This record gives sequence, C-alpha cells and structure tokens, in this order.
Amino acid sequence: MGFIKEFKEFAMRGNVLDMAVGVVVGGAFGKIVTSLVNNIIMPPIGVLLGGIDFSDFFIPLSLNGQKVETLADAKAAGIPVIAYGSFLNTILEFLIIAFAIFIVIKQLNRLMPKPAPVPESRLCPFCRQPVADDATRCPHCTSELPAANN
Repeated sequence: MGFIKEFKEFAMRGNVLDMAVGVVVGGAFGKIVTSLVNNIIMPPIGVLLGGIDFSDFFIPLSLNGQKVETLADAKAAGIPVIAYGSFLNTILEFLIIAFAIFIVIKQLNRLMPKPAPVPESRLCPFCRQPVADDATRCPHCTSELPAANN
C-alpha cells in the first residue's frame, strides 16, 4: 500500500496538476492556432503564390522505367522519393504558426497590466551585496552599516 500512497501523493502535487492543465490547455490552443493558420492565413498566401502547392514537389530516386507525375503515384508504385515539397510546406507552416503565436502573445501582453517596478535593494557600501533596509551590519562582510536613508 505504500507504493500506491506514494504515487497518489506524487500525482496530486500542485506541479503535476498545473502541468496537466497546461498540457490540456496547450493542446486546445494548438488546435486554435492550427485552425487560424489553415483557415485564415494560408488561403490568402496560397492566392498570393498563385495556388502553388509544394507538397507535390519530389525527386524520384529510382524509376524502374515508370513515369510518375505526383507524389501519390510514386508512393503507390513503391518508388523511393525525396519529398522536399512536404518539407518546404512544413517549414512554411512553422514560420506562419510562429508568427501567429508571436502576434497573439504580443496582443495579450498589451492587455495584461504592467508589473510594478521592483524597488532597488540597499547595497552594502563595502562589499556591494544586497542587505535588508533595517540591517545595522552586512550579513556578507559583517561591516557596520550607516543608517538607511528612507
């Protein structure tokens, strides 16, 4: 029973639950970004590029006397290919997704309140290490400190 109790304590720790929520929300956010890219951003890019679909760009490595026009035909015939068009599509999708996430995060950051500035900590005049405002001695070099200016 000790093993089950240990596992339960591990699984119910705050960090594990936070991570699980993050994974679920991240998966849902991933679907939103994928939809944004595929349904909103890619169609205008496709129009701008003249309807070019890179996914059918390939280099056949062995034809064995067969002529193939599409990647699907080559795969159906069992011809090994270098599918560089799929690679180009993946790179293009990555760049678009990265840009879309950048724009979304940038807009979210504009909506979030700015964090309050952190006050500068008092430094020991001798060793330049931070000390508490009400300290009379430096905890690092043990020098006597002048009174704090408030």
